[in-house]
Amino acid sequence: MDYKKTNAPATTITRDQDELDAKTGNIYQTVMIVSKRANQISVEMKQELNRKLEEFASYTDNLEEIFENREQIEISRFYERLPKPVLISLQEYVEDNVYFRTPEENPEEIAE
Repeated sequence: MDYKKTNAPATTITRDQDELDAKTGNIYQTVMIVSKRANQISVEMKQELNRKLEEFASYTDNLEEIFENREQIEISRFYERLPKPVLISLQEYVEDNVYFRTPEENPEEIAE
């Protein structure tokens, strides 16, 4: 997913609890869905950041070269300015972009 184009807010905003639990009927289940998606997003973002930073990795750095790498610093700052994974996952949930299912919906899956 392209997190640069997300319309999630960069700061926390107040949400209506009744709107959030309308899809599941249980606010705790909603929180679990959002938190699991946030963990997935966090892992993806971390892997993407690490791939980009590996391009700048050199194993014979001296101390001066580490502090002078402007491109690496700009990449890190860009990822720091992105909305947090929880805010992205909550926005996805509100926009119905998160697929989830519960075992109660499919009793035959529980029996297997």
